[in-house]
Amino acid sequence: MKKIIKVKAVKITEETVYIETPFIKLDSLLKLCNIAQTGGHAKIIINDGLVEVNGEICTCRGRKIKPGDSVRFEKTVYKIAEK
Repeated sequence: MKKIIKVKAVKITEETVYIETPFIKLDSLLKLCNIAQTGGHAKIIINDGLVEVNGEICTCRGRKIKPGDSVRFEKTVYKIAEK
């Protein structure tokens, strides 16, 4: 007996975020991208494991994000680039 599983495709969007410094901390990036309104809100989002950095779940809010890195939250991937 075969089972048929229906999978709904999820559309992932990409946005480029330009930074003028060599790096930005993950919690500051979430505020810059308007994902979090405050540092406390960013901390909760990160600690809950809702953010991926370069394809891996990241729970360190002070992680340094550099140009070339990608950060994913929900259905959006943010590509970090140097301005």
